[in-house]
Amino acid sequence: MPLQIVRRLLPEWGTTYGPPGAGPFPAVMVLHGSEGALSGWSHRNAAILAAHGFLAFPFGYSSGGNAWNAGHIVDCPLDRTAQALAALRDFPFVGPRVGLYGVSRGAEHALLLTSLMVRDEMPGIPEAVAAHSPPDVVCGGFDARSFRDSGDPGWQSWDVGKRAWTWKGSAEGLLPTTPIEVERYAGPLFLSHGVQDRLWSVEMTKRLEQRLGRHGRQPEVHYYEGEDHLPGSEGENRHHELLIDFFKRHLGPSDTTS
Repeated sequence: MPLQIVRRLLPEWGTTYGPPGAGPFPAVMVLHGSEGALSGWSHRNAAILAAHGFLAFPFGYSSGGNAWNAGHIVDCPLDRTAQALAALRDFPFVGPRVGLYGVSRGAEHALLLTSLMVRDEMPGIPEAVAAHSPPDVVCGGFDARSFRDSGDPGWQSWDVGKRAWTWKGSAEGLLPTTPIEVERYAGPLFLSHGVQDRLWSVEMTKRLEQRLGRHGRQPEVHYYEGEDHLPGSEGENRHHELLIDFFKRHLGPSDTTS
């Protein structure tokens, strides 16, 4: 029985998952959250996209970590993600349209990278962007080694001195609480959030939606009633239906010519 999802190495950057055949396929870069690159969640999300005709690239940007430790989101160079996005575009199996999808800290990453690329008029801006459980402002650095649940005796408050992101070697303009200026982006934008999110409030997505509206942008926004930061089975299935439909409409159908 032939494989329906094929793994292909993107040299020097990582692995991709996509349909069999020579393509070209519409592509999506997948950005993980604070669970880190080695947790496998972004690879699982990439495989779901691959099953629906996309060549998906789970890009691991967290630093350090191993199978027992998530790694860190501290001084993460966003320009390196832009380079990885360019490498994905140059991959022989990839068609002319590339999307960006992030969850939680990955959603922050996706919105922030897109806004900076537009601001600096960089080539290769994503043709469509999706963000699930995003913040509306830049958040602080995350070190998995010191993370504890709030009820744990080792719990520590957020260290505002740590910076999550850099751009071209500097954290200037990327300090915590700085608004993410995604209103600069004129392309298709998908935002989603669980209404009962106990980790990152749904009010952040509502503020993003309102700010985008004030700037004449019309994002596609979905609020999932009864869902937490990560949806349950029914909520996640509905989310993937909406997400895949969004990318199919804006990245186009795949050409599975073998």
